[in-house]
Amino acid sequence: QVQLVESGGGLVQAGGSLRLSCAASGFIFSFNAMGWYRQAPGYQRELVAAISNGGRSTRYADSVEGRFTISRDNAKNTVYLLMNSLKPEDTAVYYCVTARSWLDVTTARPSNWGQGTQVTVSS
Repeated sequence: QVQLVESGGGLVQAGGSLRLSCAASGFIFSFNAMGWYRQAPGYQRELVAAISNGGRSTRYADSVEGRFTISRDNAKNTVYLLMNSLKPEDTAVYYCVTARSWLDVTTARPSNWGQGTQVTVSS
């Protein structure tokens, strides 16, 4: 059974940093692309960042490019999202996702979603 367990969310002031972690189990982690989506109240879920199975390819939303960094540790079955220079508009529930296909991760069709972790950025 696939499990994606996010952690690291919380309340932070604008300009601050957080690092989200997603511990994965139930599948061969190194075979899958991974990603982070977010959803703010009243908005659709959007792709924040994605990383290929080997970690050589990444993609970021324009709104986070240069501030967020996605990485993975295939030995620990964990994907990370380092978020710097946080802004109030980054406030959302952040979801970890996975799929065998890079295309599925990057086009909102992942096979599995985590339960989400709340990130709140105060101004």
